[in-house]
Amino acid sequence: MNPISPRVLLVRGMVAGLLAGVAAFLVAYVLGESRIDAAIAIEEAASAGHDHGEEAAPVSRALQATAGLGTGTLLYGVALGGIAALVFCYALGRIGRFGPRATALLVAGGLFVTLNLVPFFKYPSNPPAVGDPDTVVRRTTLYILMIALSALLAAGALILGRRLAPRLGNWNASVVASLGFVAAVAVAYASLPGINEVPADFPAALIWQFRLATLAIQAAMWTTFGLAFGFLAERSLVPAVASKEAVQPAS
Repeated sequence: MNPISPRVLLVRGMVAGLLAGVAAFLVAYVLGESRIDAAIAIEEAASAGHDHGEEAAPVSRALQATAGLGTGTLLYGVALGGIAALVFCYALGRIGRFGPRATALLVAGGLFVTLNLVPFFKYPSNPPAVGDPDTVVRRTTLYILMIALSALLAAGALILGRRLAPRLGNWNASVVASLGFVAAVAVAYASLPGINEVPADFPAALIWQFRLATLAIQAAMWTTFGLAFGFLAERSLVPAVASKEAVQPAS
């Protein structure tokens, strides 16, 4: 591999994150928006008999579901793409004899598990009309705390795996570190308070359809990032591959 500035990989990570944001927007629009509309309809039907003199929303629902959603997912993708590129710079060559593409996919998969999957199983996402407005700060704080704990525990597992590798071998060290991560996450799950504010009459099917849609959005984003960034990183780190293909004579 050729030496390359981390800034170059950071830029490529943000480009890959932009593509990942596009993929996330498409999945969110197709799978998520219909569930949000259904939840809003339930909320409006429940409050139909109460006239509170509410003013019209400053941003229409149609604009939220298109321009608002697109802007949010693109900015989110670019930001996470830059962070993931920095993680890739550290991981390349330190987590095994993997090339740029494999390392990019491993980083994307690890970040998906750490930042999305682990917090999801403790504090799953809910559609509108679910949750007490008075506890939104508490719920948000607990969710962010779970993300931070998951990231710290994942970093600890990586450090543990690297230190055990010389004595146990890469495979055994990885298994021990993974089991340690799972055990630590289980302790965090048991220590943090649970949240259950789903109304008794709210359709359970709609809740799980919404939750699975949010997981699909994140999975689409990280899969797209891993594939796109792996391609861009390999083109930068191993330019000989592209050069060799360019100079091959046509048969």
